[in-house]
Amino acid sequence: MPGSIDNLIPSVKQIRTEAALKEAEKAEQYARLAAAAETEKRVLIERLSRPSGKSEEEKIQLASAVIQRAVRNGLTEVQVYRFPNTLCTDKGRAINQQEPGWENTLTGIPKEIFQLWTDYLKPRGYRISYQIIDYSGGVPGDVAITIAWGD
Repeated sequence: MPGSIDNLIPSVKQIRTEAALKEAEKAEQYARLAAAAETEKRVLIERLSRPSGKSEEEKIQLASAVIQRAVRNGLTEVQVYRFPNTLCTDKGRAINQQEPGWENTLTGIPKEIFQLWTDYLKPRGYRISYQIIDYSGGVPGDVAITIAWGD
């Protein structure tokens, strides 16, 4: 029976070894997933930091569709975009402080949206706001772009 009990009930040392191996597996899997997520985020930020490649007409049509849908739903403003603060040259500090010239810190698609507003929407009475909407860990995070037309 002593030989068979060893097969039925492993020693504490064996259990600890198995548990350590399982923990190492979990940690390795977590590290792989975290690395993949970080790579995906880096690729997305890279893509968003470049111009969209859309023509002026496509941008105007997209803006029109978004605004018209919001109006049909009884809204007087609509969040048109959300982006990580890393797309600002100062990580959103000027936006957060509402400093004059904050728009000069924009890059990529957020800058494109501001230019679209300047060229086509502002002359028609629309307002735009860029606001930090996420303070993960107490520091500025994501920025929202809102277009408004109500009083």
